[in-house]
Amino acid sequence: MISLDVAPLAGYTVGVTAARRADELAALLERKGATVIQGPAIRIVPLTDDTELLAATKRLVTEPVDVVVATTGIGFRGWIEAAEGWGLGARLLDRLASSELLARGPKAKGAVRAAGLTEAWSPDSESNAELLEHLLRSGVDGRRVAVQLHGEPLPHFVRTLREAGAEVVEVPVYRWTGPADPGPLHRLLDAVLARQVDALTFTSAPAAASVLQVARDTDRFSALVDVLRKDVLVLGVGSITAGPLVDLGIPVVQPARARIGAMARELTLALPERAVRLRIASREVEMRGQAVVVDGELRPVAPAPMAVLRALVEARGRVVSRKDLLAALPGGGEEHAVETAIGRLRTALGEPRMVCTVVKRGYRMAMEPSGVAV
Repeated sequence: MISLDVAPLAGYTVGVTAARRADELAALLERKGATVIQGPAIRIVPLTDDTELLAATKRLVTEPVDVVVATTGIGFRGWIEAAEGWGLGARLLDRLASSELLARGPKAKGAVRAAGLTEAWSPDSESNAELLEHLLRSGVDGRRVAVQLHGEPLPHFVRTLREAGAEVVEVPVYRWTGPADPGPLHRLLDAVLARQVDALTFTSAPAAASVLQVARDTDRFSALVDVLRKDVLVLGVGSITAGPLVDLGIPVVQPARARIGAMARELTLALPERAVRLRIASREVEMRGQAVVVDGELRPVAPAPMAVLRALVEARGRVVSRKDLLAALPGGGEEHAVETAIGRLRTALGEPRMVCTVVKRGYRMAMEPSGVAV
């Protein structure tokens, strides 16, 4: 049973890789008690500086187009604003008004209508797959289709249209590059690999791809994938975002609706469900990522004593030698480091009797086998 007296994410550390709306997501998580580490994995190239978008816009206003696909609200609005800045706004709106406009979901639909245009169709699922199915069913052979990209290429979407006979114009409304300052991302990855992050969030596929690429470039790729597969709860705002991670066999929790708020709510449910709950020395104990809840009271635990606690709990009441506990400590150290960590652990737990000293053998938790529950 999840403790009701403590904020649902208190004692957990969550990594945020987002660039856009990162502060909003962090605030949502912090209100639920989480400690947040931000490490932006990407940065957005301003639309007005993007020569690729300018070239695609000029191509569209000078040549007829049959279908225009709007995939994101922010991207579509930014495209119109950029065109106005280049003196092409009126011509672009005229071209869009004379085409069949498709919008992927309510946000894209809202941006289309805010521009004074009307969409011809929009899928209920907000998915690219349903959008593509509609286009193929309608017939695209010999038609010119403009596809507004949402920060990354859509190779399957574009390739399928071309194979069906369409001429496709890709419109890159914003472009991702690596972060201007990679330091925070490197620090976040270090914390993930040190098991000091309990959940890692992604709001775009480029951010996921960037994290993986940075790990490859710094010889941390295999270790990162292993940690994300086993130890860290990974959340993606939607299936497109999750793609690069799922391809590597990394489980990704996704909300029913591809929204930041929905992802935060999903995390608030999913992370506490992973907590280990036990009865130790007549106390109810709930182990969270970087803290424990003892009889309903949150008690923070530093990394070294938390590593020792995890090793002792995993032993389920059996004795763990000083040598094995030393191996569990982050960074290792001398044998006296174990005694120090045990002392700090007892203080953090608030009940010294939870951790028993077994003379000349090591330490064990004062487990009550009948009360052990995960």
